[in-house]
Amino acid sequence: MPQQKDIVKIAIQMPGAYPQLIQLDQKKPLTAVIKEVCDKWNLPGPDNYALQYADGIQTYITESVGHFHHIDMCMSLLVSVCGDFNPNRLDIKNGSILRLTKAPGRCAEDLYKGIQSSDSGVRCDSLKLLADVSTDITFAQEFISRDGHSLLVKIVEDAHEAPLIMTHTLTAFMELMDHGIVSWENLSSVFIKKIANFVNAKVLDTSIQQVSLAILESMVLSSSSLFNEVKQEITLERLISHLQVTNQQLQTKAMALLMAMLLAGAESDRQNIIHSSSSVGDEMAHYLYVLQTVRLNHLEARMRTPLDSYSQDQRDMLHGLRQAAFETESESGLSNERRRSLCAKEFKKLGFSDLSRCPPGLLALDTMAYFASRYPDAYSRFVLENSSREDKHECPFARSSIQLTLILCEILRIGEPHRLLEELFCICIQLLNKTWKEMRATQEDFDKVMQVVREQITRTLSSKPTSLELELKERLKPELLELIRQQRLNRLCHGTLFRKISSRRRQDKLWYCRLSPNHKVLHYGDVEEETEMPSIEALQEKIPVADIKNVVTGKDCPHMKENKGKQTKEVLDLAFSITYDVEEYSLNFIASSRTDFCLWTDGLNVLLGKEMSSESMRSELEILLSMEIKLRLLDLENVPIPDTAPPIPKPPSNFNFCYDFSQAEQ
Repeated sequence: MPQQKDIVKIAIQMPGAYPQLIQLDQKKPLTAVIKEVCDKWNLPGPDNYALQYADGIQTYITESVGHFHHIDMCMSLLVSVCGDFNPNRLDIKNGSILRLTKAPGRCAEDLYKGIQSSDSGVRCDSLKLLADVSTDITFAQEFISRDGHSLLVKIVEDAHEAPLIMTHTLTAFMELMDHGIVSWENLSSVFIKKIANFVNAKVLDTSIQQVSLAILESMVLSSSSLFNEVKQEITLERLISHLQVTNQQLQTKAMALLMAMLLAGAESDRQNIIHSSSSVGDEMAHYLYVLQTVRLNHLEARMRTPLDSYSQDQRDMLHGLRQAAFETESESGLSNERRRSLCAKEFKKLGFSDLSRCPPGLLALDTMAYFASRYPDAYSRFVLENSSREDKHECPFARSSIQLTLILCEILRIGEPHRLLEELFCICIQLLNKTWKEMRATQEDFDKVMQVVREQITRTLSSKPTSLELELKERLKPELLELIRQQRLNRLCHGTLFRKISSRRRQDKLWYCRLSPNHKVLHYGDVEEETEMPSIEALQEKIPVADIKNVVTGKDCPHMKENKGKQTKEVLDLAFSITYDVEEYSLNFIASSRTDFCLWTDGLNVLLGKEMSSESMRSELEILLSMEIKLRLLDLENVPIPDTAPPIPKPPSNFNFCYDFSQAEQ
């Protein structure tokens, strides 16, 4: 006898039949429930039917994998690996209305045949229904298990169908891929080019372009390799031109793809997408202006919304600014009067007075909060500098921020949702503080300082400045690359111990290779196990650098070709060779680590006058560039820099303060 808590009273519908009112036993297998329903309507083959919700999102009713007796092994595998699958049977509530319909497997089979029909009307209807039912993961698993998604890909690649059929095809494909059952990286270059052609076409059904933009967005966000392919196919001009149309859905999809490309790209990619080098014509400049205007308008509501003293979120933002500026001790022990007095004093130090000004409204509070959270050190420095000055020389942070936000809103024509305005504010508020100090301004000079800052911002923006950081990188790169080249050559001069790989691993022999100090000869020879760094004289063999013709790596190495198919990927990744004389002879290496591989291949390329190309070089260059730029851009105002290095202090009388790391903890 089932317990009352396991019983749910529901209705089940079927077109052309009277509904059934049943008491669903949640402990009974779903197949048994469907059989009972079919028996009451005298329907044969209960395995061909399934239950789904009749209202709202009409998903199939499913239960745990253990109850899926009607699903074949392939389907079971899909269920086990798909993270989106969630049994929903236990979500059925009293009063729910279900519908008896085709089982997902039968529906998938019928649609799979329908979209291959020679009748275009049947194909169109089948694809339209497929686009609707593909939102259900249970159906999607069945359809994909029949390789139905590949059939959709072929329809797109052939591109022979009418616009309506193509729209349904792309929509169904997008819905299937959204479940994450099939990887986006499995798509062919032909398919990607076809989708890109739909987007780039100047005359095409907008429904096709909308879905194509959504597909490309998912590709870009799924992997860097697909991003690179899409970047090659989609022109920035055409993408931005989609923002000019009156179709809001098409605008939204184009904006989503543009943002995805900005997010997925490296810094250089973002610079190329945003700046487009120096080839921006008048039409392209107009498109970029429209893009900026569309994005700026998003902050109009915040700019025109005054501060609400009863809003807890806004009160929290204000207190967050105070706490970030003044790292106060716990206030729990203070009386209410003392706490209010302390808060009022600290808010006064921050320069808060009138927060009801609108515009800039809440946008001023947003920019201050962003500055404090994004650049906490600069925020603290601003507040502390002005807190320690004489009263008449304090630059009021809050009052300045409100006025500066208003200035930026006027110059930029409102705001920007992707932090353009906020980032500009963070730069300008520090410029304001610097200008205030340089002018030795007092509170009476407030309007004068603001006018100067306005002129500075306007003049700078009108001059179309390039990125200072980007310029510095380009100037510093040759110097730092030379530093890396010298380090690589020094490492070759020091030499490295290599192991000869033989079929009998236990009898592997060691050999050593090093470059002569004048960088003209490579010396090498066999050594014993205990050898650390043999002298050049101890290495009997040598190769003049002038005789070296080329450096090859991986499977292109002669010793890898001789043992083709016998070497692991790990060994292939560490193998490199140099060919010399007339490329009939080679010296073969297998590095002990990826680091040694990068050092030696880079060093050998330097000797041959070629570019270094290892991932180690790129990583080191990026680190050095980052460090050097930070040093060059340090704010050293009023910090004297001596012409000569300071003297080294005398050593301490003892080193008892040093920790002995050789003493391992027990």
